Amino acid sequence: MSREFEEMLTTVSPEVATLAQQARALIQNVMPHVVEVVWVTQRISGYGVGPKKMSEQFCYIALFTERINLGFYYGADLPDPQNLLEGTGQTMRHVKIIHPEQLENPALRDLVVLASTHLPKLKK
Repeated sequence: MSREFEEMLTTVSPEVATLAQQARALIQNVMPHVVEVVWVTQRISGYGVGPKKMSEQFCYIALFTERINLGFYYGADLPDPQNLLEGTGQTMRHVKIIHPEQLENPALRDLVVLASTHLPKLKK
């Protein structure tokens, strides 16, 4: 775990920190060589092929008081048959994660897989 990610986790409860660690593990499982960029003061970590949010990253983890958001920069383009995604922005969507069991949902993993592979803007 990067020093920055660990530092970011110190700003939330142990329960929320655990959710973030599990979400991070899911992302790394889908894309083992993922590039992680952490913005400690914003309590956000982004994941993709480089440091640029909208052109090189496909998802992010945002920390809140009682939950995390697992967000997708181009989530509006993702098929979501289980209606997990929330948000009304032009491109971004997120899933609110409150319970660890949510991270075990195969449909959530499918969203991460699709987000990591289908976007033409991501450099492979």
